[in-house]
Amino acid sequence: MAKKSKMNKDARKLITVTQPKSPVAEQYRTIRTNIEFMAVDREIQAILVTSATQGEGKSTTSSNLAVAYAQQGKKVLIIDTDMRRPTVHYTFRVANGLGLSSLLTRQAEKEKAILPTKVDNLSILTAGPIPPNPAELLSSRAMEHLVSQLREEFDVIIFDAPPLLQVADSRITSKLTDGVVLVVGCTTSDRQRVLKAKEQLELAEAKILGVVLNRRELTDDSAYQYYYSYE
Repeated sequence: MAKKSKMNKDARKLITVTQPKSPVAEQYRTIRTNIEFMAVDREIQAILVTSATQGEGKSTTSSNLAVAYAQQGKKVLIIDTDMRRPTVHYTFRVANGLGLSSLLTRQAEKEKAILPTKVDNLSILTAGPIPPNPAELLSSRAMEHLVSQLREEFDVIIFDAPPLLQVADSRITSKLTDGVVLVVGCTTSDRQRVLKAKEQLELAEAKILGVVLNRRELTDDSAYQYYYSYE
């Protein structure tokens, strides 16, 4: 009962599911469309979503972006690569007994670790049991091989990654993706942290697809809370 209560408490709202016609849900579809426009010369299949620090909304963004792609009819997988503080399984209300860490340590088969969600076309690979060495697992050949396999099975892969300024995990995982979306919380981050996060991605030679400005207070009467810009 306690575990179920925690799952309900930590679950994020999937506004793309509960209010698909809302202005905010439309903004997630706009983010999806902007990314697709950037794929003119090269395919953007694997997308990493991260932030500079905790609490900026990167997991909410990654989950709703995954739903937005799935609603387009694409076969989508969201992977929780935050093996230190995993939360995506709460959002989709699935078990975290087996997951990414289980696959990378050969303690589970892919068919058992990847779970369906209540959203059509969307599957989830949770983080799995918290390992003592997340960075080593993410930089392993097993991880590289797994991502290569998943690219053959899914149209779009969304990586929900840890904050950039706290651990090296996101920089490591970014090398396996086609681009990075950086989520910036207007009320939780500042210019220096964002610039530092951008610098970290550039040092990792990651392709920055754009920035999602989250929880922005607008001066007009619109209900839009998300703004997307890209380079």
